[in-house]
Amino acid sequence: MTNRIFVENLEDLITPEEYADDPQGRRVKLRIRATDNGVEVLGDAVRPKDLEELLLALDPAVLEQMLCG
Repeated sequence: MTNRIFVENLEDLITPEEYADDPQGRRVKLRIRATDNGVEVLGDAVRPKDLEELLLALDPAVLEQMLCG
C-alpha cells in the first residue's frame, strides 16, 4: 500500500511555455534516478490525475504529492 505524503514543494519539470504548447494537456515528464535509498521517480504533468495514475501503477512505498502547483 502506498503511503501518501503531502509536501510543500516539488521540482517543476514542465515550464509555463510548455503548458501553452500543449492545449490538449497530454504532456508528462519524468525524471528517474538511482539514489542511496533506491529509485526516485519525479513526475510533472499538465493533467495531474494522469501522472498520479502512472505513478501509482508503479506501486511505490511512498508518493510525495503537492496539494496545489
